[in-house]
Amino acid sequence: MTYAAHRPADFHAARPANVPAAPAAGLDRVRLFGLDVVSATTEAVIDHLMAPGRRSRVAFLNAHCVNILSRDAAYADAMAGADMILPDGIGVELAARMTGQTIAENLNGTDFTPALLKAAAARGLSVYLLGARPGVAQAAADRLCLAIPGLRVVGVRDGYDGMADEAATVAAINAARPDILLVAAGVPLQDQWLARMAARLEPRLTLGVGALFDFLAGRVQRAPAPVRRARMEWAWRLAMEPRRMAGRYLVGNATFLARAAAQALRQVSPRAVATRALDVTLAGGALLLLAPAGLMVAAAIRAESRGPVFFRQTRVGRDGRTFTMFKFRSMHIDAEARRAALLAQSDRDGICFKSRNDPRVTRVGRLLRRFSIDEMPQILNVLRGEMSVVGPRPALPSEVAAYPARALGRLAAKPGLTGVWQVSGRAEIGFDKMIDMDLAYVRSRGLLLDLILIAMTFRAILGGRGAY
Repeated sequence: MTYAAHRPADFHAARPANVPAAPAAGLDRVRLFGLDVVSATTEAVIDHLMAPGRRSRVAFLNAHCVNILSRDAAYADAMAGADMILPDGIGVELAARMTGQTIAENLNGTDFTPALLKAAAARGLSVYLLGARPGVAQAAADRLCLAIPGLRVVGVRDGYDGMADEAATVAAINAARPDILLVAAGVPLQDQWLARMAARLEPRLTLGVGALFDFLAGRVQRAPAPVRRARMEWAWRLAMEPRRMAGRYLVGNATFLARAAAQALRQVSPRAVATRALDVTLAGGALLLLAPAGLMVAAAIRAESRGPVFFRQTRVGRDGRTFTMFKFRSMHIDAEARRAALLAQSDRDGICFKSRNDPRVTRVGRLLRRFSIDEMPQILNVLRGEMSVVGPRPALPSEVAAYPARALGRLAAKPGLTGVWQVSGRAEIGFDKMIDMDLAYVRSRGLLLDLILIAMTFRAILGGRGAY
Protein backbone atom coordinates (compact mmCIF):
# COMPACT_ATOMS: atom_id res chain seq x y z
CA MET A 1 0.00 0.00 0.00
CA THR A 2 1.26 3.48 -0.82
CA TYR A 3 1.02 6.09 1.90
CA ALA A 4 0.67 9.84 1.39
CA ALA A 5 3.30 12.10 2.90
CA HIS A 6 1.37 15.35 2.96
CA ARG A 7 -0.05 17.11 6.01
CA PRO A 8 -1.93 20.38 6.50
CA ALA A 9 0.45 23.32 6.72
CA ASP A 10 -1.51 24.99 9.51
CA PHE A 11 -1.61 22.00 11.87
CA HIS A 12 1.84 22.53 13.42
CA ALA A 13 2.41 25.82 15.15
CA ALA A 14 5.86 27.26 14.57
CA ARG A 15 7.44 26.44 17.91
CA PRO A 16 10.26 24.16 19.04
CA ALA A 17 9.52 20.55 19.94
CA ASN A 18 10.78 20.99 23.48
CA VAL A 19 8.27 23.69 24.37
CA PRO A 20 5.80 22.10 26.82
CA ALA A 21 2.15 21.77 25.89
CA ALA A 22 -0.46 24.12 27.26
CA PRO A 23 -2.35 22.82 30.32
CA ALA A 24 -5.35 20.61 29.60
CA ALA A 25 -7.85 23.34 30.38
CA GLY A 26 -11.37 22.02 30.76
CA LEU A 27 -10.33 18.39 31.33
CA ASP A 28 -10.84 17.11 34.86
CA ARG A 29 -8.10 15.05 36.52
CA VAL A 30 -8.01 12.59 39.41
CA ARG A 31 -4.87 11.98 41.46
CA LEU A 32 -3.87 8.31 41.46
CA PHE A 33 -0.53 6.73 42.40
CA GLY A 34 1.17 10.13 42.28
CA LEU A 35 -0.10 10.87 38.75
CA ASP A 36 -2.79 13.18 37.37
CA VAL A 37 -5.12 10.91 35.37
CA VAL A 38 -7.65 12.43 32.96
CA SER A 39 -11.34 12.07 33.83
CA ALA A 40 -13.18 12.97 30.63
CA THR A 41 -15.05 11.43 27.72
CA THR A 42 -13.41 10.15 24.55
CA GLU A 43 -14.87 13.04 22.57
CA ALA A 44 -13.59 15.67 25.02
CA VAL A 45 -10.07 14.24 25.08
CA ILE A 46 -9.89 13.98 21.28
CA ASP A 47 -11.13 17.55 20.86
CA HIS A 48 -8.44 18.70 23.28
CA LEU A 49 -5.66 16.79 21.52
CA MET A 50 -6.77 17.96 18.08
CA ALA A 51 -6.64 21.66 18.98
CA PRO A 52 -4.32 23.44 16.48
CA GLY A 53 -0.87 24.23 17.82
CA ARG A 54 -1.05 21.94 20.85
CA ARG A 55 1.78 19.45 21.42
CA SER A 56 1.07 16.44 23.63
CA ARG A 57 2.80 13.29 24.80
CA VAL A 58 0.09 10.82 25.84
CA ALA A 59 0.43 7.70 27.99
CA PHE A 60 -2.09 5.10 29.13
CA LEU A 61 -2.27 3.84 32.72
CA ASN A 62 -3.55 0.41 33.70
CA ALA A 63 -2.98 -2.02 36.58
CA HIS A 64 0.11 -3.51 34.91
CA CYS A 65 1.60 -0.02 34.49
CA VAL A 66 1.06 0.74 38.18
CA ASN A 67 2.93 -2.41 39.21
CA ILE A 68 5.89 -1.42 37.02
CA LEU A 69 5.82 2.18 38.27
CA SER A 70 6.48 0.98 41.80
CA ARG A 71 9.83 -0.58 40.87
CA ASP A 72 11.05 1.39 37.82
CA ALA A 73 12.09 4.97 38.60
CA ALA A 74 12.84 5.82 34.96
CA TYR A 75 9.35 4.75 33.92
CA ALA A 76 7.81 6.68 36.81
CA ASP A 77 9.67 9.81 35.65
CA ALA A 78 8.52 9.29 32.06
CA MET A 79 4.90 8.97 33.14
CA ALA A 80 5.09 11.98 35.45
CA GLY A 81 6.37 14.07 32.54
CA ALA A 82 3.59 13.07 30.12
CA ASP A 83 1.22 15.82 29.08
CA MET A 84 -1.79 13.54 29.43
CA ILE A 85 -2.34 10.20 31.19
CA LEU A 86 -5.44 8.28 30.16
CA PRO A 87 -7.17 5.62 32.33
CA ASP A 88 -7.03 2.21 30.65
CA GLY A 89 -8.98 -0.55 32.32
CA ILE A 90 -11.39 -1.25 35.14
CA GLY A 91 -8.54 -1.49 37.64
CA VAL A 92 -7.84 2.24 37.41
CA GLU A 93 -11.56 2.99 37.77
CA LEU A 94 -11.64 0.82 40.88
CA ALA A 95 -8.59 2.56 42.35
CA ALA A 96 -10.31 5.92 41.84
CA ARG A 97 -13.47 4.73 43.58
CA MET A 98 -11.45 3.43 46.50
CA THR A 99 -10.16 6.96 47.05
CA GLY A 100 -13.60 8.55 46.71
CA GLN A 101 -13.02 9.78 43.15
CA THR A 102 -14.78 9.07 39.87
CA ILE A 103 -13.37 8.59 36.38
CA ALA A 104 -15.73 9.79 33.64
CA GLU A 105 -14.80 7.09 31.12
CA ASN A 106 -12.45 4.17 30.71
CA LEU A 107 -10.29 5.22 27.73
CA ASN A 108 -9.03 1.79 26.74
CA GLY A 109 -6.25 2.22 24.19
CA THR A 110 -7.60 -0.33 21.71
CA ASP A 111 -10.86 1.66 21.51
CA PHE A 112 -9.58 5.19 22.07
CA THR A 113 -6.74 5.18 19.54
CA PRO A 114 -8.88 4.17 16.51
CA ALA A 115 -11.40 6.86 17.54
CA LEU A 116 -8.55 9.36 17.67
CA LEU A 117 -7.31 8.31 14.23
CA LYS A 118 -10.83 8.58 12.80
CA ALA A 119 -10.97 12.18 14.02
CA ALA A 120 -7.49 12.76 12.60
CA ALA A 121 -8.56 11.43 9.20
CA ALA A 122 -11.54 13.78 9.19
CA ARG A 123 -9.12 16.67 9.72
CA GLY A 124 -6.68 15.48 7.04
CA LEU A 125 -3.95 14.58 9.55
CA SER A 126 -1.30 11.89 9.11
CA VAL A 127 0.11 9.15 11.33
CA TYR A 128 3.35 7.13 11.64
CA LEU A 129 3.46 3.65 13.23
CA LEU A 130 6.58 2.59 15.12
CA GLY A 131 7.01 -0.67 17.01
CA ALA A 132 6.10 -4.36 17.38
CA ARG A 133 7.65 -7.33 15.59
CA PRO A 134 8.84 -7.06 11.98
CA GLY A 135 5.85 -6.74 9.66
CA VAL A 136 3.30 -6.09 12.40
CA ALA A 137 3.31 -2.28 12.06
CA GLN A 138 2.78 -2.66 8.30
CA ALA A 139 -0.12 -5.06 8.82
CA ALA A 140 -1.64 -2.72 11.42
CA ALA A 141 -1.33 0.20 9.00
CA ASP A 142 -3.08 -1.77 6.27
CA ARG A 143 -5.91 -2.62 8.65
CA LEU A 144 -6.27 0.99 9.80
CA CYS A 145 -6.39 2.34 6.25
CA LEU A 146 -9.14 -0.12 5.37
CA ALA A 147 -11.14 0.61 8.51
CA ILE A 148 -10.77 4.42 8.50
CA PRO A 149 -11.44 6.03 5.11
CA GLY A 150 -9.12 8.95 4.41
CA LEU A 151 -6.54 8.02 7.04
CA ARG A 152 -3.04 8.83 5.77
CA VAL A 153 -0.25 6.64 7.16
CA VAL A 154 3.03 8.27 6.13
CA GLY A 155 5.36 5.54 7.36
CA VAL A 156 5.93 2.41 9.45
CA ARG A 157 8.98 1.00 11.23
CA ASP A 158 9.32 -2.13 13.35
CA GLY A 159 10.26 -2.00 17.00
CA TYR A 160 13.21 -4.39 17.01
CA ASP A 161 16.02 -3.59 14.56
CA GLY A 162 13.96 -0.57 13.53
CA MET A 163 14.41 1.10 16.91
CA ALA A 164 17.99 -0.04 17.60
CA ASP A 165 19.51 3.09 16.05
CA GLU A 166 17.73 5.95 17.82
CA ALA A 167 19.17 8.69 15.62
CA ALA A 168 18.11 6.90 12.44
CA THR A 169 14.67 6.17 13.86
CA VAL A 170 14.04 9.80 14.80
CA ALA A 171 15.36 10.97 11.43
CA ALA A 172 13.05 8.60 9.55
CA ILE A 173 10.02 9.73 11.54
CA ASN A 174 10.77 13.43 11.12
CA ALA A 175 11.46 12.98 7.40
CA ALA A 176 7.96 11.53 6.96
CA ARG A 177 6.52 14.61 8.69
CA PRO A 178 3.63 12.88 10.49
CA ASP A 179 1.20 14.76 12.70
CA ILE A 180 0.73 11.77 15.03
CA LEU A 181 3.25 9.15 16.13
CA LEU A 182 2.08 5.84 17.62
CA VAL A 183 4.74 3.81 19.42
CA ALA A 184 3.94 0.18 20.28
CA ALA A 185 6.98 -1.11 22.15
CA GLY A 186 5.34 -2.20 25.39
CA VAL A 187 5.54 -0.84 28.91
CA PRO A 188 7.84 0.67 30.09
CA LEU A 189 10.03 0.92 26.97
CA GLN A 190 7.62 2.91 24.79
CA ASP A 191 6.97 5.69 27.31
CA GLN A 192 10.61 5.94 28.33
CA TRP A 193 11.63 6.19 24.66
CA LEU A 194 9.05 8.89 23.94
CA ALA A 195 10.14 10.88 26.99
CA ARG A 196 13.81 10.59 26.02
CA MET A 197 13.17 11.57 22.39
CA ALA A 198 10.58 14.30 23.12
CA ALA A 199 12.87 17.20 22.25
CA ARG A 200 13.96 15.60 18.98
CA LEU A 201 10.65 14.32 17.63
CA GLU A 202 8.65 16.69 15.44
CA PRO A 203 5.15 15.08 15.52
CA ARG A 204 2.97 17.24 17.72
CA LEU A 205 1.07 14.25 19.16
CA THR A 206 2.82 11.08 20.38
CA LEU A 207 1.20 8.09 22.08
CA GLY A 208 2.50 4.87 23.61
CA VAL A 209 -0.08 2.29 22.55
CA GLY A 210 1.18 -1.04 23.93
CA ALA A 211 -0.14 -4.09 22.08
CA LEU A 212 -2.42 -2.13 19.72
CA PHE A 213 -0.52 -3.09 16.57
CA ASP A 214 -0.72 -6.78 17.52
CA PHE A 215 -4.50 -6.44 17.96
CA LEU A 216 -4.89 -4.67 14.62
CA ALA A 217 -2.67 -7.16 12.81
CA GLY A 218 -4.57 -10.10 14.26
CA ARG A 219 -1.58 -11.42 16.22
CA VAL A 220 -3.54 -11.12 19.48
CA GLN A 221 -7.25 -11.91 19.40
CA ARG A 222 -9.49 -9.42 21.13
CA ALA A 223 -12.44 -10.27 23.31
CA PRO A 224 -15.90 -10.03 21.67
CA ALA A 225 -17.78 -6.75 22.13
CA PRO A 226 -20.29 -8.17 24.71
CA VAL A 227 -17.38 -9.35 26.86
CA ARG A 228 -15.74 -5.91 26.66
CA ARG A 229 -18.99 -4.15 27.54
CA ALA A 230 -19.33 -6.42 30.58
CA ARG A 231 -15.76 -5.43 31.56
CA MET A 232 -14.69 -9.06 31.64
CA GLU A 233 -11.97 -8.92 28.98
CA TRP A 234 -9.35 -9.88 31.56
CA ALA A 235 -11.18 -13.17 32.25
CA TRP A 236 -11.58 -13.86 28.53
CA ARG A 237 -7.88 -13.28 27.83
CA LEU A 238 -6.91 -15.42 30.81
CA ALA A 239 -9.01 -18.25 29.36
CA MET A 240 -7.47 -17.79 25.88
CA GLU A 241 -3.85 -17.54 27.04
CA PRO A 242 -3.67 -19.18 30.49
CA ARG A 243 0.08 -19.73 30.67
CA ARG A 244 1.14 -16.26 29.52
CA MET A 245 -1.57 -14.36 31.33
CA ALA A 246 -1.69 -16.15 34.68
CA GLY A 247 1.13 -14.13 36.18
CA ARG A 248 -0.01 -10.81 34.78
CA TYR A 249 -3.72 -11.11 35.49
CA LEU A 250 -3.84 -13.18 38.66
CA VAL A 251 -0.67 -12.25 40.50
CA GLY A 252 -0.42 -8.83 38.84
CA ASN A 253 -3.99 -7.80 39.60
CA ALA A 254 -3.74 -9.00 43.19
CA THR A 255 -0.59 -6.91 43.60
CA PHE A 256 -2.28 -3.90 42.00
CA LEU A 257 -5.34 -4.18 44.26
CA ALA A 258 -3.06 -4.26 47.30
CA ARG A 259 -1.37 -1.07 46.08
CA ALA A 260 -4.73 0.57 45.34
CA ALA A 261 -5.97 -0.32 48.83
CA ALA A 262 -2.80 1.04 50.41
CA GLN A 263 -3.21 4.26 48.44
CA ALA A 264 -6.80 4.59 49.61
CA LEU A 265 -5.85 4.00 53.26
CA ARG A 266 -3.15 6.68 53.10
CA GLN A 267 -5.80 9.18 52.02
CA VAL A 268 -8.35 8.26 54.68
CA SER A 269 -8.22 9.93 58.09
CA PRO A 270 -9.01 8.01 61.30
CA ARG A 271 -12.02 10.32 61.76
CA ALA A 272 -13.36 9.37 58.33
CA VAL A 273 -12.94 5.66 59.12
CA ALA A 274 -14.80 6.07 62.42
CA THR A 275 -17.58 8.07 60.75
CA ARG A 276 -18.02 5.48 58.01
CA ALA A 277 -18.12 2.68 60.58
CA LEU A 278 -20.82 4.57 62.50
CA ASP A 279 -22.78 5.16 59.29
CA VAL A 280 -22.72 1.52 58.23
CA THR A 281 -23.57 0.26 61.73
CA LEU A 282 -26.50 2.62 62.27
CA ALA A 283 -27.86 2.41 58.73
CA GLY A 284 -27.56 -1.37 58.58
CA GLY A 285 -29.28 -1.79 61.94
CA ALA A 286 -32.01 0.70 61.03
CA LEU A 287 -32.67 -1.08 57.74
CA LEU A 288 -33.31 -4.35 59.54
CA LEU A 289 -35.44 -2.82 62.32
CA LEU A 290 -37.52 -0.55 60.11
CA ALA A 291 -38.15 -2.93 57.21
CA PRO A 292 -41.64 -4.00 58.50
CA ALA A 293 -42.64 -0.36 59.04
CA GLY A 294 -41.34 0.48 55.58
CA LEU A 295 -43.63 -2.13 54.03
CA MET A 296 -46.65 -0.60 55.80
CA VAL A 297 -45.69 2.88 54.62
CA ALA A 298 -45.36 1.62 51.06
CA ALA A 299 -48.83 0.08 51.23
CA ALA A 300 -50.33 3.34 52.56
CA ILE A 301 -48.74 5.37 49.76
CA ARG A 302 -50.06 3.03 47.07
CA ALA A 303 -53.51 2.94 48.65
CA GLU A 304 -53.95 6.73 48.52
CA SER A 305 -52.52 7.72 45.14
CA ARG A 306 -51.25 6.15 41.98
CA GLY A 307 -47.56 6.21 41.23
CA PRO A 308 -44.33 4.72 42.57
CA VAL A 309 -43.68 4.23 46.27
CA PHE A 310 -40.23 5.79 46.09
CA PHE A 311 -39.35 9.26 44.90
CA ARG A 312 -35.96 9.56 43.23
CA GLN A 313 -34.29 12.90 42.77
CA THR A 314 -30.84 14.11 41.74
CA ARG A 315 -29.08 15.86 44.59
CA VAL A 316 -25.63 17.36 45.04
CA GLY A 317 -23.28 15.59 47.41
CA ARG A 318 -19.77 16.02 48.68
CA ASP A 319 -17.44 18.08 46.48
CA GLY A 320 -20.30 18.80 44.08
CA ARG A 321 -20.79 15.20 42.92
CA THR A 322 -24.40 14.38 42.09
CA PHE A 323 -26.25 11.24 43.16
CA THR A 324 -29.79 9.86 43.19
CA MET A 325 -31.48 10.41 46.55
CA PHE A 326 -34.34 8.17 47.68
CA LYS A 327 -37.44 9.16 49.66
CA PHE A 328 -40.88 7.75 50.24
CA ARG A 329 -43.16 9.62 47.85
CA SER A 330 -45.13 12.21 49.82
CA MET A 331 -46.50 14.15 46.83
CA HIS A 332 -48.65 13.54 43.80
CA ILE A 333 -46.75 12.23 40.77
CA ASP A 334 -46.89 15.59 38.93
CA ALA A 335 -45.20 17.43 41.80
CA GLU A 336 -41.99 18.31 39.92
CA ALA A 337 -43.94 19.76 36.98
CA ARG A 338 -45.94 21.99 39.37
CA ARG A 339 -42.95 23.19 41.39
CA ALA A 340 -42.11 26.25 39.28
CA ALA A 341 -45.64 27.62 39.65
CA LEU A 342 -45.39 27.41 43.46
CA LEU A 343 -41.98 29.03 44.00
CA ALA A 344 -43.54 32.38 44.89
CA GLN A 345 -45.45 30.71 47.75
CA SER A 346 -42.32 29.62 49.63
CA ASP A 347 -42.55 30.13 53.39
CA ARG A 348 -38.79 30.06 53.74
CA ASP A 349 -36.30 32.86 53.13
CA GLY A 350 -33.57 32.35 50.56
CA ILE A 351 -32.92 29.94 47.72
CA CYS A 352 -34.48 26.73 49.07
CA PHE A 353 -38.21 26.31 48.42
CA LYS A 354 -40.52 25.16 51.23
CA SER A 355 -44.28 25.68 51.54
CA ARG A 356 -46.28 24.89 54.70
CA ASN A 357 -49.46 24.38 52.67
CA ASP A 358 -47.96 22.81 49.57
CA PRO A 359 -50.96 21.50 47.54
CA ARG A 360 -48.79 18.81 45.96
CA VAL A 361 -48.45 16.88 49.25
CA THR A 362 -50.80 13.93 49.78
CA ARG A 363 -52.62 13.22 53.04
CA VAL A 364 -50.33 10.28 53.77
CA GLY A 365 -47.41 12.46 52.73
CA ARG A 366 -48.23 15.07 55.39
CA LEU A 367 -48.06 12.41 58.08
CA LEU A 368 -44.79 11.05 56.66
CA ARG A 369 -43.26 14.53 56.63
CA ARG A 370 -44.53 15.39 60.13
CA PHE A 371 -42.37 12.60 61.58
CA SER A 372 -39.67 12.60 58.85
CA ILE A 373 -40.68 9.08 57.82
CA ASP A 374 -40.37 10.08 54.16
CA GLU A 375 -36.59 10.32 54.66
CA MET A 376 -36.30 6.66 55.73
CA PRO A 377 -35.17 5.29 52.30
CA GLN A 378 -32.09 7.50 52.50
CA ILE A 379 -30.68 4.74 54.69
CA LEU A 380 -29.84 3.17 51.32
CA ASN A 381 -27.91 6.29 50.29
CA VAL A 382 -25.92 6.04 53.53
CA LEU A 383 -25.08 2.38 52.92
CA ARG A 384 -24.01 3.25 49.35
CA GLY A 385 -21.62 5.89 50.71
CA GLU A 386 -23.40 8.82 49.00
CA MET A 387 -24.66 10.24 52.30
CA SER A 388 -23.76 10.07 55.96
CA VAL A 389 -26.00 9.80 59.00
CA VAL A 390 -24.95 13.33 60.03
CA GLY A 391 -24.21 16.17 57.65
CA PRO A 392 -25.73 19.09 55.72
CA ARG A 393 -28.93 18.24 53.85
CA PRO A 394 -28.31 17.44 50.16
CA ALA A 395 -29.30 20.32 47.87
CA LEU A 396 -30.85 20.34 44.43
CA PRO A 397 -28.51 21.15 41.51
CA SER A 398 -30.60 24.25 40.74
CA GLU A 399 -30.11 25.46 44.31
CA VAL A 400 -26.35 24.87 44.22
CA ALA A 401 -26.14 26.74 40.91
CA ALA A 402 -27.61 29.78 42.69
CA TYR A 403 -25.38 29.51 45.78
CA PRO A 404 -23.20 32.45 46.74
CA ALA A 405 -19.51 31.48 46.93
CA ARG A 406 -19.63 31.20 50.72
CA ALA A 407 -22.41 28.59 50.65
CA LEU A 408 -20.32 26.19 48.56
CA GLY A 409 -18.35 25.40 51.72
CA ARG A 410 -21.21 23.15 52.89
CA LEU A 411 -20.30 20.76 50.06
CA ALA A 412 -17.03 19.89 51.82
CA ALA A 413 -18.87 17.24 53.87
CA LYS A 414 -21.10 14.36 52.84
CA PRO A 415 -24.78 15.28 53.05
CA GLY A 416 -26.59 13.71 55.98
CA LEU A 417 -29.88 12.34 57.20
CA THR A 418 -29.68 14.71 60.13
CA GLY A 419 -27.52 17.59 61.27
CA VAL A 420 -27.39 20.93 63.06
CA TRP A 421 -30.09 22.47 60.84
CA GLN A 422 -32.40 19.50 61.21
CA VAL A 423 -32.35 19.52 65.03
CA SER A 424 -32.68 23.31 65.25
CA GLY A 425 -36.00 23.93 63.50
CA ARG A 426 -35.61 22.67 59.92
CA ALA A 427 -37.82 24.64 57.52
CA GLU A 428 -38.34 27.46 60.06
CA ILE A 429 -34.67 28.40 59.62
CA GLY A 430 -33.80 30.70 56.73
CA PHE A 431 -31.19 29.94 54.09
CA ASP A 432 -28.45 32.22 55.45
CA LYS A 433 -28.78 30.81 58.97
CA MET A 434 -28.75 27.26 57.58
CA ILE A 435 -25.48 28.01 55.78
CA ASP A 436 -23.98 29.36 59.02
CA MET A 437 -24.94 26.14 60.79
CA ASP A 438 -23.62 23.89 58.04
CA LEU A 439 -20.29 25.73 57.78
CA ALA A 440 -19.88 25.54 61.56
CA TYR A 441 -20.50 21.76 61.37
CA VAL A 442 -17.99 21.31 58.53
CA ARG A 443 -15.31 23.11 60.56
CA SER A 444 -15.86 21.18 63.79
CA ARG A 445 -17.32 17.80 62.76
CA GLY A 446 -16.20 14.75 64.67
CA LEU A 447 -17.52 11.50 66.13
CA LEU A 448 -18.63 13.04 69.45
CA LEU A 449 -20.53 15.87 67.73
CA ASP A 450 -22.20 13.36 65.41
CA LEU A 451 -23.37 11.25 68.34
CA ILE A 452 -24.82 14.34 70.08
CA LEU A 453 -26.68 15.39 66.94
CA ILE A 454 -28.05 11.87 66.45
CA ALA A 455 -29.39 11.89 70.02
CA MET A 456 -30.97 15.33 69.49
CA THR A 457 -32.61 14.11 66.27
CA PHE A 458 -35.09 11.88 68.12
CA ARG A 459 -36.33 14.88 70.12
CA ALA A 460 -36.62 16.93 66.93
CA ILE A 461 -38.64 14.19 65.18
CA LEU A 462 -41.08 13.81 68.09
CA GLY A 463 -41.46 17.59 68.41
CA GLY A 464 -42.03 18.00 64.68
CA ARG A 465 -40.81 21.62 64.63
CA GLY A 466 -40.30 22.86 61.08
CA ALA A 467 -41.41 19.58 59.52
CA TYR A 468 -43.82 20.16 56.65
